[in-house]
Amino acid sequence: MGRTSKDKRDVYYRLAKENGWRARSAFKLLQLDEEFQLFQGVTRAVDLCAAPGSWSQVLSQKIGGQGSGHVVAVDLQAMAPLPGVLQIQGDITQLSTAKEIIQHFEGCPADLVLCDGAPDVTGLHDVDEYMQAQLLLAIFRGRDVTLIYSQLRVFFSSVLCAKPRSSRNSSIEAFAVCQGYDPPEGFLPDLTKPLLDHSYDPDFNQLDGPTRIIVPFVTCGDLSSYDSDRSYPLDLEDGSEYKYTPPTQPPISPPYQEACTLKKKGRLAKEIRSQDCPMSTVDTLPQPLAAPQCHTLLASEVWKHGPGPSVPFP
Repeated sequence: MGRTSKDKRDVYYRLAKENGWRARSAFKLLQLDEEFQLFQGVTRAVDLCAAPGSWSQVLSQKIGGQGSGHVVAVDLQAMAPLPGVLQIQGDITQLSTAKEIIQHFEGCPADLVLCDGAPDVTGLHDVDEYMQAQLLLAIFRGRDVTLIYSQLRVFFSSVLCAKPRSSRNSSIEAFAVCQGYDPPEGFLPDLTKPLLDHSYDPDFNQLDGPTRIIVPFVTCGDLSSYDSDRSYPLDLEDGSEYKYTPPTQPPISPPYQEACTLKKKGRLAKEIRSQDCPMSTVDTLPQPLAAPQCHTLLASEVWKHGPGPSVPFP
């Protein structure tokens, strides 16, 4: 049996480990490539929000082995090395990071820019959709996403919303696939200006209401293959016993590392009631209880940092 319930519950999680991928998201990119031939003619690629590196792994195998191939991976978190991949630990919203990428490409534009990043969700859908839209890709489908698609349509001749087979149906995750980069005449990428002034596109301003933009939606991958929402048994066809496969590359320094350490020590989010413990024990707590009621004591607070606006690369 699998050591964790994910081995039985999530078939793509299990297959990723068995095939040496760092995360199940590798299948999403592979299925998108099957539909759109994303790597055709690509020699320079950028992977934004790359950690733990499954998409960079795919890029490394697809174009990293070529003599002229260049792959740059960018993330705030450290990432284990990959052959043929240059890593930049930095903020994708900073101009200095964009300049470092361009410098590595010796001033040449990137052929392919990927981003599988997402901000920490708050539960407030309007806020979450806005934050996600700042990353441009990997978009939450919702009532207000037409704005970000209209922005992308100004800069690309083809914009589609794609749902890979390995993306769970229970999730509203989808990917904006933009091809044919053709910015408006006179447009200069600048982090200090908004992404879009609709004056660039007179046709957009002539449309009203629901006809303003129609986003094509496609599914990717073999629809007869594994269902990402289904649980599959671990019984093997030849009758042999299934053996647990550890993750290919655990995170080097995940943001939740401190929480894991505290949990192992039994110091994370302990609930203590005055009627459930002797007074002498309560007196030894770092902060004394003010009243005989339920308190939740946290050994420390762990803050999550969400990404900001994305960077338009040339």
